[in-house]
Amino acid sequence: MKLINEATKEKLRGGFYTPESIVNFILKWSINGNNNYSILEPSCGDGIFLKQIEENKFEYDKITAIEIEPEEAKKVKQIKLKNMKVLNVDFFSFCNKTIERFDLVIGNPPYIRYQYFDKIQREEAEKIFVKAGLKYSKLTNAWVSFIVGSCILLKNKGKLAFVVPAEILQVSYAKQLRNHLAHFFNKISIVSFKKLVFPSIQQEVVLLLCEKTDNHEHLIEHIEVKNAEDLINLDVNKLKAPQKRIDFKSNKWTFYFLNQNEINFIERLIKEKKILPLRSYAKAEVGMTTGSNPFFTVPTNTLDEYELNEYAKPLVGRSVQVSGAVFTKEDWKLNSKNGARAHILLFPEKKKINSNLVLKYIENGESEKIHKGFKCGIRDEWQTIPSAWVSDALFLRRNNIYPKFVINEAKAYTTDTMHRVTIAKDTKLESGEIVDLNALIASYYNSLSLAFAEICGRSHGGGVLELMPNEVENILIPYKKTNSKLLTKINEMMKQGKDIEEILSFTNPIILKEGYGFSENDIKIANNIWKKLLNRRMNRS
Repeated sequence: MKLINEATKEKLRGGFYTPESIVNFILKWSINGNNNYSILEPSCGDGIFLKQIEENKFEYDKITAIEIEPEEAKKVKQIKLKNMKVLNVDFFSFCNKTIERFDLVIGNPPYIRYQYFDKIQREEAEKIFVKAGLKYSKLTNAWVSFIVGSCILLKNKGKLAFVVPAEILQVSYAKQLRNHLAHFFNKISIVSFKKLVFPSIQQEVVLLLCEKTDNHEHLIEHIEVKNAEDLINLDVNKLKAPQKRIDFKSNKWTFYFLNQNEINFIERLIKEKKILPLRSYAKAEVGMTTGSNPFFTVPTNTLDEYELNEYAKPLVGRSVQVSGAVFTKEDWKLNSKNGARAHILLFPEKKKINSNLVLKYIENGESEKIHKGFKCGIRDEWQTIPSAWVSDALFLRRNNIYPKFVINEAKAYTTDTMHRVTIAKDTKLESGEIVDLNALIASYYNSLSLAFAEICGRSHGGGVLELMPNEVENILIPYKKTNSKLLTKINEMMKQGKDIEEILSFTNPIILKEGYGFSENDIKIANNIWKKLLNRRMNRS
């Protein structure tokens, strides 16, 4: 498994070899005393799984090992295992042609983005999705296609055991895959790691252990261990009987990091619909995509140097520039005074620009080939940024401890580092009242909403929490108009650098207990869910 940063031969193959401790655990779980399995490894790489089968004398019926790289396939053929055939072919083509079916599919599929597939691979991958009754997308990574294809090749009672990116738990492009696996398998176990298995690439992985049986239950379990070496202490019997019911409506599998009591609590709130998601009050949209923030966002001294003031608008572009729950004109002025890139350049067509210095600035951008970039290159005139408008509020896209939701009192523009949140002019509540912006922002600062931010978002290497607009809109907001009176205090506490837990100790009793009748235990559960998901994410920082 490997992230593709450069198109080198090694990276294009997507290989990243699996630690022995993980291989041994997967084999122990999957074979589990059976001696008559037909086994498939769809991307065997250097043959680590096969070597461990040989060294540990696992019994089986036959093995089919596939490797697209000729040199690696040659190495694998040197492994002396009975009834093993090694095929130097592309797995996608094999999957679409073979009539063989297997008891067990194991491995570490390659991590290759769609754009690095050749034409034939793309066509074969799409055929796999059609066979499975799924929709193929250009966002589909190779590992997703490997999983779907492997499901097709399983017998009616079969197992799948893969090392996969933790993205499977949360990213939007894997939503269809999660739904497919939840229906296809009766038992799913996920083993995750508190420490990164592959720290050199900052890629979090999980073990995906799936089993088809002849019953009608669909159960899932999540177990977390410290690191790969700690798997030796994990009893595989713990994974034989998952306990949590799969919720087919659940968008993300991070949900299952919670215990059943916590899951029931969340499911009850969603079902009751007393607390509504943000989309019931406002719309979240991405900030402006400039195509080159270093060119279009500038400090004050650059404005003076090139006489750019006529085309400069106030900008808030980074989380460190927002200290409270309200971003004021004074906040913006302070950012500008401190040399921040607090201005965004909104140029018109070139024919409307009379200043030679401004034209020189644009020519400087062209000399740096900024106009050749994808986002700039598709515009009628590259220096004109589309979708330039100001929103009522801002929601930070990438976050550390918690995402800030901020009133845009300064009427500042923002780049795609923040989402623009706007209350629709015709949005009215059941009471007939119009949504109060101050109340909406204040209502967000509570343990339940922060817990939903963790559930709805996705974590990246380094512990970063990212939320896209549709995910922001899914956050439950215990809105009450009377919460508007809390905003001043929340804003002051944030600007004073108060810990978020201190802020929650102030807001939770009012927003959750008084506003929505939460018991002390309910508040404790909501706070525990938030802390559990936060701590899990921050362990990777």
